[in-house]
Amino acid sequence: MSLRLGDDAPDFTAETTDGEVSFHDYLGDGWGVLFSHPADFTPVCTTELAAAARLKGDFEKRNCRIIGLSVDPLGSHREWAGDIEETQGQAVNFPIIADHDRNVSTLYDMIHPNAAETVTVRSVFFIGPDKKVKATITYPPSTGRNFDEILRTLDSLQLTAAHKVATPVNWQQGDDVIILPALTNEQAKELFPDGWDEQKPYLRVVPQPGR
Repeated sequence: MSLRLGDDAPDFTAETTDGEVSFHDYLGDGWGVLFSHPADFTPVCTTELAAAARLKGDFEKRNCRIIGLSVDPLGSHREWAGDIEETQGQAVNFPIIADHDRNVSTLYDMIHPNAAETVTVRSVFFIGPDKKVKATITYPPSTGRNFDEILRTLDSLQLTAAHKVATPVNWQQGDDVIILPALTNEQAKELFPDGWDEQKPYLRVVPQPGR
């Protein structure tokens, strides 16, 4: 199964380091980020899980819950968590799914045989409050993720879900944004009464709404 943007995020029940989790219930009415790891006791994943744990509060400020996954059993996850805290100085403070039967990996198409035959690639799924897939990022097992970029993407998704704007290249929270081309100038005037910088009819730059 290949998930595309706008598809329903499959629900599942799985054992995690925080007990049994029903995915949609875990997310509640907020946002979610699900990210997979190739295997336990791997060096890149060890650094990633610690980085995600340090940023847990930043995700919570955005009404977003995070959850990890690896295709190893629960006992292995718990032992690995000790290594992460020892080497990275940060305890894992969110659930890690024990996907030894590869049920969730299959649901979310996390195993790419041409990249790695038996383990998950580094998949990231952004799930909206409507339980639909809003964005995905996929890295090979050899490349660690940039969690600052994951937060930036989440900021953009939340902003553009609430306002009729798009975020330009290298956008950061607080930067100017672009009015959607589908809006006529008359419609835009109702939403952006203070006006905008019209660089081209299709490129209308406006301060970020709500800032």
